[in-house]
Amino acid sequence: MSLEKHGPGVEQAWRMLDLFAGLDVHTFDLTWTDIDGQKQGFCPAQSLGTLRGWIPSLLRSAFQRRQNLIVRPKRAVAALVQLDDLGEAMLARVKSAAFLILTTSGGNHQAWVAVQECGPDFARRLRKGSGADPSASGATRVAGSVNFKHQYAPDFPTVQILEATPHRTITRGALEALGLVAAPESVAAIRAGRGDPRRRPKAWPSYERCLQNAPPTHDRDRRDVSRADFTFCLLAIDWGWGPAETCERLLEKSSKARENGEGYAWLTTQRAAAALDRRRFGGGGPALGRGRLADFEKGGSYPHLQLKPKIPVPAQAANTLSSTHG
Repeated sequence: MSLEKHGPGVEQAWRMLDLFAGLDVHTFDLTWTDIDGQKQGFCPAQSLGTLRGWIPSLLRSAFQRRQNLIVRPKRAVAALVQLDDLGEAMLARVKSAAFLILTTSGGNHQAWVAVQECGPDFARRLRKGSGADPSASGATRVAGSVNFKHQYAPDFPTVQILEATPHRTITRGALEALGLVAAPESVAAIRAGRGDPRRRPKAWPSYERCLQNAPPTHDRDRRDVSRADFTFCLLAIDWGWGPAETCERLLEKSSKARENGEGYAWLTTQRAAAALDRRRFGGGGPALGRGRLADFEKGGSYPHLQLKPKIPVPAQAANTLSSTHG
């Protein structure tokens, strides 16, 4: 494998960035990971012009260091939904809706759809209905870069643009007509994540308080942001906010949610809702109302909140970059 083999990747990378720019994406978060999927570097909010200028050297250095080059597009004229790990049959149906389709390795495809008037719940239903990876984080390997994973050695594949349709957006109705959207959840499932029906929300919990009272990470040099995110979602839903609203609020407040994207925020929200539902409807005790959280709001210690998701958020979050980019 030689660097010259991947030289034309610069054109592919520029083309991919321009496709996002055609949907009014002006900034990108930039991440490097190693062959094990561990994050090696992060540069938030890089402008399109800056990133285009860096692309030749970025691709060269990533190749030399055997690092994966990943970008997350920020803000667009429509909601950007990433459909990862699509099978051949579903890919054929998605083609008429996607503005970008990538091949990340042999037989693995990733599509990007720009949905008008979308939302976290609709995006989740689209991923479910299309058979895509439900935990896709909204970050993607750069076209023209090399996909460094152990299972591909020694012939690591290059990420390539399979199809592109500049400026394409699509409506929710059109996606539903294509049969790509899962049906809304049942009443029982909605009940689990709706918040306490007896309580109308008037204020949000303090995210800063959640972070302040979160337990330390394993190396004990900082607070566990994943646990703070989970606790914030737990409180918000218990106070009456819906899961979609809570997901959006988490993306505003949490630096980790912004970095890992909508997929992480939505999973955290759903796990908090499920944990709260188990307490309310599964015999696990009453809801954590404002009265029971008085100590917490006054600055009490974090152990007052011991609800945990079935699958620990920190473990899932640690695998986000290594498992959702093809």
